[in-house]
Amino acid sequence: MAAQKSPDPVCEVVTALTLIDLCRISGSTTDWVIELVEEGILDPVGGGQSAWRFESSSITIIARVRRLQSDLRLNIPGAALVLSLADENARLKLRLMQMETDPPGAMAGSEPDR
Repeated sequence: MAAQKSPDPVCEVVTALTLIDLCRISGSTTDWVIELVEEGILDPVGGGQSAWRFESSSITIIARVRRLQSDLRLNIPGAALVLSLADENARLKLRLMQMETDPPGAMAGSEPDR
């Protein structure tokens, strides 16, 4: 009989964080996180700030913003632009890889995206 493994707390995924939870976990102030929301860097669901729920990926996004601010001395709008361009770059690379793996002629007859 195989021993049952106990859940690894490091691998636990939290899917909905309140503003307070996100600030506590990331070591951020609520004002700073609100600025990230206002700039479109974070996109919580919910009506008002007290009802906001953030995905756990927001923790990683906050870490990226902090890194951009410390390494490149970017303000929040600058960090938003860099993150947007990095996401677009990743999306285009994925699309290019998909096109490279499609068989020849698979794209024939299809119209390019505009």
